[in-house]
Amino acid sequence: MNAQSSAAPLRPVAAKRRGWSARTRRNFVTGLLFISPWLIGFFLFILYPMLASLYTSFTEFHLKAPSEWVGLANYAEMFADKRFWVALYNTSFMVVIAVPLILFCSFICAVLLNLKLWGQSIYRVIFFLPSIVPIVASTMLWIWIFNTNNGLLNTFLGYFGLPGPNWLTDPTWSKPSLIILALWGMGSTIVIYLSGLQDVPLSLLEAAELDGASWWQRLWHVTIPMISPITLFNLVLGVIAMFQYFVQPFIFAEAQTSSGGSDRILGSPLDSTLFYSIYLYDKAFVRLKFGYASAMAWVLFVIILICTLLIMRWSEQWTHYEDAR
Repeated sequence: MNAQSSAAPLRPVAAKRRGWSARTRRNFVTGLLFISPWLIGFFLFILYPMLASLYTSFTEFHLKAPSEWVGLANYAEMFADKRFWVALYNTSFMVVIAVPLILFCSFICAVLLNLKLWGQSIYRVIFFLPSIVPIVASTMLWIWIFNTNNGLLNTFLGYFGLPGPNWLTDPTWSKPSLIILALWGMGSTIVIYLSGLQDVPLSLLEAAELDGASWWQRLWHVTIPMISPITLFNLVLGVIAMFQYFVQPFIFAEAQTSSGGSDRILGSPLDSTLFYSIYLYDKAFVRLKFGYASAMAWVLFVIILICTLLIMRWSEQWTHYEDAR
């Protein structure tokens, strides 16, 4: 008995020393071969550019000469640059104002589209259709709508005796006009909310109704907590996307150049639409300061990472899951 008991614990150790069996190694190699296209793409098009940009952020990049190592000079120049802080402020404004507003309006529209009404599918198509329109085409459309002289929006306001603002040329109204444009294309967020609303158990809503809960109480105490993971998902994606906001303000600057000035001024009017990605593009591809732009890209990566972690930590207080105990 003693000999057997003393020898028993040695078997797992001996098995562990033998390592993987031939079949396990063969399956591992087969799996690597199947995912090799993804691995090659990851190393060539994601990991290598990230590491290269990290190195470039510590150098003064030259197109026709070797890069010059400058250490933290790009980061020091960036934090002393006033336009960098303006770009960070404009981007933070859109993140703090536009993202919650889009989530709120998307949820309201999803609740309305979830009602059992005649022509429900038609309404859903109408609300989702703008989100599949190409961004450039939709932005050009809204540039015409926002036109100060003969734009559709100012013409509509004129029927009520209201003076239409200079949507594209007034710094006070430039960011609100971009927020309106973002609200017009929130169809994808509406669809995600709508799918979450349809997954709310009817038994919970019926039980709350039997207990005397009103429509608002059922919405506040049952529906909203049940779709809180959907809200978290949309919030994280919205924050990440808004920190990289680029296409719409870039086209706004192009439109103002074609209609007025001779030189394109990114961020016009008066840097009110100078968002982080716009300034990064200006530094990299207009002024050819790739080292500075790489430093900006890594600062943006850190900012997005911190914001995402904070949101995930904050979500523990208001996100509810069905299998949570």
